[in-house]
Amino acid sequence: MTVETAELRPGHVMSRVIKGGWQLAGGHGEVRQQDAIADMEAFLDAGITTFDCADIYTGVEEMIGHFIADVRRRRGAEVADRVVVHTKLVPDLSRLADIRPDEIEAIVDRSLKRLQIERIPLVQFFWWDMGLGNAVEQLEVLKDCQRKGKIANLGTTNWDTPVMDRFIDAGFDVVSAQVQYSLLDRRPAGGFAEWGARRDVQILCYGTLAGGFLTESWLGKEDPGFSFENRSLIKYRLIIDEFGSWELFQTLLQTLKAVGDKHGVSLSSIATRWVLDQPQVAGAIVGARYARHLPKTLEVFDVTLDAEDRAAIDAVLAQAAGPNGPVYGLEGDREGRHGKIMKYNLNTNPADKVHGA
Repeated sequence: MTVETAELRPGHVMSRVIKGGWQLAGGHGEVRQQDAIADMEAFLDAGITTFDCADIYTGVEEMIGHFIADVRRRRGAEVADRVVVHTKLVPDLSRLADIRPDEIEAIVDRSLKRLQIERIPLVQFFWWDMGLGNAVEQLEVLKDCQRKGKIANLGTTNWDTPVMDRFIDAGFDVVSAQVQYSLLDRRPAGGFAEWGARRDVQILCYGTLAGGFLTESWLGKEDPGFSFENRSLIKYRLIIDEFGSWELFQTLLQTLKAVGDKHGVSLSSIATRWVLDQPQVAGAIVGARYARHLPKTLEVFDVTLDAEDRAAIDAVLAQAAGPNGPVYGLEGDREGRHGKIMKYNLNTNPADKVHGA
């Protein structure tokens, strides 16, 4: 088994499975920080070199920073430098109208301090509302941080093509777009992926396992409705609702289980493999908290979907109603049922745990 890699730009080589960090921010079940930090090393040694986090994921940049520093101390800079950190910069909605350029750079400096590194490999920028403030000016700040050596590459998260065109046409080198992409949510397929190929922007996928819904743990279960304390589960249950009925979702799980049994892997590995096989996809974020999940995470590199597998999956997907529209279109409507569950001021109110971006 060899862990697949992708190159976003010369020198930026990442593992195609990215270890997610949002589930370590709290609000998604118990987090044993010391265990999680220690287990990061097992992922690194297995070839999962890339770690996703954000300035708004409370405590996660610090955890990754402690991990990198510990590896550097015990095993040297060469091993520590294998870690490729993708973080996000998400100014609060309440600050968009008046946030200053020096405050944007201060967020970068804070992430550098938390991560205990000299340069961030990838900063993914998000701006909640393009009608507020001056996003172009703030992205220029990040470009200046590149010139200063604080950031290697710039990406975006949850922006559709018209917004990114605006920045690319203004001379920004946008290397990646992180968007929700799964068997349940195929909005990035087609036009978005084709645009990425033309613009040399690769797709990084979150929600690949729909917050855990695309795993064996939901196979054969009754519809739970929307009674979750965890807003992340509500978010993905809403996506299932857009996809179709709970019965159709169960049919998808049954189909993935059959394909997984054929190849001797889990249905979640089939779901991840399907996403990795899509055009313009560089990597998929998988939220494995601890090293005990590592063997299942690595299964994806041991399976190749054949024509029969793809036909069986496509037959289910052909029955799906949605989601429809542009990437993040449903979530971007702050008055809609997807947007209403988001928290928009996580730097101001870090206790509000849900990853809106």
